Amino acid sequence: MKAKNLKLVAKTDEDLRVISAHLQDSIVTTSNIANLKKNKIFLMQLNRFMWEDVEKGVFRKNKRIRTILKFDNIIEVNSKNINQKTQDKFLDFLAIESKQMPDKNYEMKIIFSGDSVIRIVAEVIEVTLDDQGDPWDTKNKPKHRDL
Repeated sequence: MKAKNLKLVAKTDEDLRVISAHLQDSIVTTSNIANLKKNKIFLMQLNRFMWEDVEKGVFRKNKRIRTILKFDNIIEVNSKNINQKTQDKFLDFLAIESKQMPDKNYEMKIIFSGDSVIRIVAEVIEVTLDDQGDPWDTKNKPKHRDL
């Protein structure tokens, strides 16, 4: 059975939580992160673990798929504990948090394991997740410790 590629669009905090849930346990290298300042666009290409198919029982095997995460109308981007000169460092995606600031702009934080964070300030929430190509098998299913 062929998987359907996801294409999700977030315009609200609630929409962003849906995208965040789909990206849980994704992996990105620092070389696949770009801030296009002139275009006011922030992009990441991640290898997304396809939790939606594991939970539905669609696949007997664990799958990953390449996906593009795009933020539009960006005002500012900064990071914590991410060395952009280390191009092959892997970051493990945990979540996206968002809040509206007093000036009515939105602060969105992409949180990775190891206390690494990318902070994005945007005029509005306009985020897309767009799967690319075909999924591939992966031996490892992400494990979570019970808190």
